[in-house]
Amino acid sequence: MHAFVAIMQILVATAFVSIPLVRHRYGATAMAGAEAELQRQGVRTTVLAENGMRFDAGGHETWAPVSIAAVMAATAAVNLFDGPWAEPLTWVFQSVVLIVNCVILYSQLTAVKSVQAAFARKGDPMLARVDVPALLEAAEDGFPSWTWTLQNVRHTVVFGASIIALAATFIA
Repeated sequence: MHAFVAIMQILVATAFVSIPLVRHRYGATAMAGAEAELQRQGVRTTVLAENGMRFDAGGHETWAPVSIAAVMAATAAVNLFDGPWAEPLTWVFQSVVLIVNCVILYSQLTAVKSVQAAFARKGDPMLARVDVPALLEAAEDGFPSWTWTLQNVRHTVVFGASIIALAATFIA
């Protein structure tokens, strides 16, 4: 049973690594699209960088998913070698991954409102003028259309494999 749980954890790790890989490959194009949209709106194109908004694989867009993938891979290794900590680690980390993925999904579903709120908190009149839905749509256009299918598959794999791993651990 531990090997099966390890396979589920490797699937979760792979799903999380897909995020920075896609952002690394297409993030510059997405950023260019966002900056072109800002220019169209008459907003200085540096406003995103000045406020730490990026579409590439920099910062937390890399270290967070890679860290989660590393933890999942390490937990999978403990499961593969039938270590005494396999079950408690699976319970803890698989549960954390479920919660984190819920937060990720929520942030994706509320991106427009979140960015509008973040811009409003800055108090920058230039940011207040940004048409956020148009900005995010321009950035999304920088990613290939299959990216959104990958995103849905990633969520399905993370939720499904995590629940299956927890159920298998419970049964074992």
